[in-house]
Amino acid sequence: MGMAAPHEFVHRDLEHPALSLRALRPSDAGPISLFAADRRVAEMTTTIPHPYPPGAAEAFIDGATSGRGAEQVWAIDATPGDGPEFIGVISYREKTREIGYWIGPPFWGTGHATTAVRILCQYLLIDLGMSELNAFVLFDNPASQQVLKKAGFRHVGDTRLYSVARGLEIPALSFRLVPTDLVAPAS
Repeated sequence: MGMAAPHEFVHRDLEHPALSLRALRPSDAGPISLFAADRRVAEMTTTIPHPYPPGAAEAFIDGATSGRGAEQVWAIDATPGDGPEFIGVISYREKTREIGYWIGPPFWGTGHATTAVRILCQYLLIDLGMSELNAFVLFDNPASQQVLKKAGFRHVGDTRLYSVARGLEIPALSFRLVPTDLVAPAS
């Protein structure tokens, strides 16, 4: 199999000594439902509803694995570092070159979100040769802002985004990452 041309997206599992980014599987529905049902998680995203409806995790997994969705999605799996097999989700939206992610509350402050972001960004920017990536963070999510900064993202502006869980449009920050600013994942 040859190397992908720049900007040609290829979805594959991404391995690292601490965690892997892998395709979602049906067994992820339980932890997705548990974590996404937490108001603290839902309110820091634009797409997760609160309350989280029955069957939503299964529908999300089906959409992500069928190729019908607007984004590529990976489970953040901590088994390489002797952790649980599902701790969160990370995604890439090709049309806007945007990454997004969320981590279950038991894993906040562990560094896993930063590692996952660095792994995905290295794949997209270095391995696939993309010129830039974008990310958006709600204004009241300083932890996620720090994750992006630790990966090398720079704040490039402000915007407003609609939060499904909150039912309203709220201020958000726009971030951008170029290959020269990428902080590679620690081994």
